[in-house]
Amino acid sequence: MSTLYTDAELQKIAQAPFLTGVAVSMVDLGLVSSIPEIAALSSVLADAAFKYPNNSIIQAAFSEQAIKDGKFQLERLKVQPEEVKSGAIVDRAIDSISEAVTALSGKASDQEIVQYKEFIYSAAEAVAKAAGSGLFGSGEKVSATENAALSKIKLALAI
Repeated sequence: MSTLYTDAELQKIAQAPFLTGVAVSMVDLGLVSSIPEIAALSSVLADAAFKYPNNSIIQAAFSEQAIKDGKFQLERLKVQPEEVKSGAIVDRAIDSISEAVTALSGKASDQEIVQYKEFIYSAAEAVAKAAGSGLFGSGEKVSATENAALSKIKLALAI
């Protein structure tokens, strides 16, 4: 486990991409589409350490050793229906991103922070592209509401 980041900081680092992916899934919630979307999010999170082997941020939170050490757990999300309908769930994800990036200030290089932001966006994008809006997930892959959420997230990430 990295000594660069406290357990609380690691919690924030891990929570941001998770909450962002869940938020994108929820803006266009469907019973059938949720399954491949959550599978896509899980895949992106599971592959993070392999995709970014030289990023201390991602290694600290998503490496096999970090997971084995189990010093932090992703928080169980409590989402109110109003948050989904109003889009506040996306704002909550953006707040989570902001908290994580603030925690990284002075502890990670600018390049690592940019890669971490790109990783967060890739998680959101993978969720949006995982299932279509048609019958059994066929049809248009990224809905208008998902596209709006992705745009808002990308703007907040400044990437």
